[in-house]
Amino acid sequence: MLGKNRKSEILHIAQIEGTIRVEDLARRFGVAEQTIRRDLAQLSDTGQLERVHGGAVVSSGAGNLDYVQRRNRNTEGKARIGRECAGSIPNGATVFINIGTTTEAVAHELLTHKDLLVVTNSLNTANILAANPDIEIVVAGGSLRRTDGGLLGNLTTQVVDLFKFDHSIISCAGIDADLDLLDFDFQEVRATKSIIRQSKSTFVVADSSKMLRSAPGRIGNLADTDILFTDATLPDGMMQKARALGTSINVVQP
Repeated sequence: MLGKNRKSEILHIAQIEGTIRVEDLARRFGVAEQTIRRDLAQLSDTGQLERVHGGAVVSSGAGNLDYVQRRNRNTEGKARIGRECAGSIPNGATVFINIGTTTEAVAHELLTHKDLLVVTNSLNTANILAANPDIEIVVAGGSLRRTDGGLLGNLTTQVVDLFKFDHSIISCAGIDADLDLLDFDFQEVRATKSIIRQSKSTFVVADSSKMLRSAPGRIGNLADTDILFTDATLPDGMMQKARALGTSINVVQP
């Protein structure tokens, strides 16, 4: 495969999987690891990827991916996260689920639960849970974000503030090296801050594509939450910092 075509394919893989590794790409394309490193360096120089130890991630400078791209990225990893997180939610709980394709994966796994009260600012999540008559659903209304069915604004936070949640299940656009939870939409940042404040415990669901990814809005820090559910070992340094903070890290392997 020509270098130009290979770099285009590498970028496509990164957009689907989020995080790519030099070793895996070299095996996939049948080339030397040094060749892949050169490809990644060139893609990094053009701002399309960001280098991390052992590989690269999609550049955060381009903004967030659209909903369909995010939904189709790493579906197996998100499904594992969804099953594990849902298993930590007892029947009879009051739960908030925020906007995101990984939180939607959790919603799918809650369809066998009973006597839940779920508040959500995601129309997609509400529609998923509507299939279970044993779940009472409250939609935290607000201004509709048509790109992904999210509801945001003053009305959303007003509804959130009416409740005390046993558990909240939140996602975000990225988690940086300082373990800050980040997002691109400042209204979503505001809503998620309120969700965490109103929750007895907060579960973060974030697949490997979110690690070491930047965004301008700061929700808070992983220290403000209780458990991070993810699908791969955290990059160097992040695991040690998380343990020092006292946040539990649940890596859901295949």
